Amino acid sequence: MGLLLGASFLVLAVIGTPIAMVLGVSSLTAICFGSRLPLTIIPQRMFAAADSFPLLAIPLFMIAGSLMDSGGISKRLINLANKLVGSFTGGLALVGILTCMFFAAISGSGPATVAAIGGIMIPHMVKSDYDRGFASAVMSVAGSIGIIIPPSIPMVTYATIAGVSVKTLFTAGFGPGILVGVSLMITAWWISKQKGYGGEKQEFSLRALLKALGESSWALLMPVIILGGIYGSIFTPTEASGVAVIYGLIVGLFVYRELNLRKVYRILVEAATTTAMIMLIICTAQVFGWLMTSARIPDAIAKSVLSVTESKFFVLLLINVILLFAGCVMETNASLIILTPILLPITAKLGVHPAHLGIIMITNLAIGMSTPPLGVNLFVACGINQRIGEKLSLERVSRAALPFIASNVVALLLVTYTESVALLLPRLAGQL
Repeated sequence: MGLLLGASFLVLAVIGTPIAMVLGVSSLTAICFGSRLPLTIIPQRMFAAADSFPLLAIPLFMIAGSLMDSGGISKRLINLANKLVGSFTGGLALVGILTCMFFAAISGSGPATVAAIGGIMIPHMVKSDYDRGFASAVMSVAGSIGIIIPPSIPMVTYATIAGVSVKTLFTAGFGPGILVGVSLMITAWWISKQKGYGGEKQEFSLRALLKALGESSWALLMPVIILGGIYGSIFTPTEASGVAVIYGLIVGLFVYRELNLRKVYRILVEAATTTAMIMLIICTAQVFGWLMTSARIPDAIAKSVLSVTESKFFVLLLINVILLFAGCVMETNASLIILTPILLPITAKLGVHPAHLGIIMITNLAIGMSTPPLGVNLFVACGINQRIGEKLSLERVSRAALPFIASNVVALLLVTYTESVALLLPRLAGQL
């Protein structure tokens, strides 16, 4: 059964079958031709995967992020970031990255962050004589911070699989998220200096900064309420996603008044469509993962890896290489569901905390959002350019993204081998 499962998975993946179909059909093939299990096991396991209260946070956080974006949050956050760093060399690139860090604390999604912030910043950067490929690459890679800084949809997925507290993962995500953001800003500043991209022609004004801070206060207050409520044990992460939706509606409809019923309807339809796609992947991946466990594939892989070397350094390096490859060809949630049961037994024997492994995996897979052929953030950035009437090839954006990806890899290695980057805050908060 294990051989059929692996072989069918590889064949279907190589010929470009959608990932949900890859997982479902390979599971069906293994059950029909490699075991005596009844086919009813497939709907049973799919239902068991969907019947999870924490997973309700996925569509709700998506809706909350879309409400805040359509409600006028993006441009106010961009204005605030512009007052903070816009006057530096490569100011607009720095503004885009910093705004992605702000928006990450609202959306929980990489593509949503690129769409919300890149939709404004890419045209603005091009008008200011930034190279279109560079501008698109900056926003593509910076958008991946959306799944590292909490709240994060992949963190909810990993916590459900690994049995780790969502609250602990959310706390652990701040350090790596800030590290990745700062490393990207340094890279953007260096490239901008080489290419002569100057800052915005503005003098620092405390009054203007305070005005921008006041205008964006409702946006900045959202993560404070949501994360404060979670860490203060006022509500669970799933309940927090519901609170975020209500807050986004109130701010968009009655404070900024940029939401209307037509926009709300569109947001709900898009959220339902995206949720259906994600849940189908999660359900089929759960069947696939259950079959792997039944065939004792994770244990066999763990024994094989540890028989070669028990060096924590080399095992973690190997895991990162596997994850970097997986991120190039698989969707983030699918990668987490498939690989977590395999990697947990290996890292547990090496003394790696499950929360640390989760942060390593998510930080790593975030890089995959900006690497072809599956780099979804790259496609979003190309779509933004196409929407404004400019064609931009995936190859051009990918080439411009290479220095930023290298920067992310350096940050990933620090997260991997410096445990305190991820676990210091949870320990200080008494969560470990």
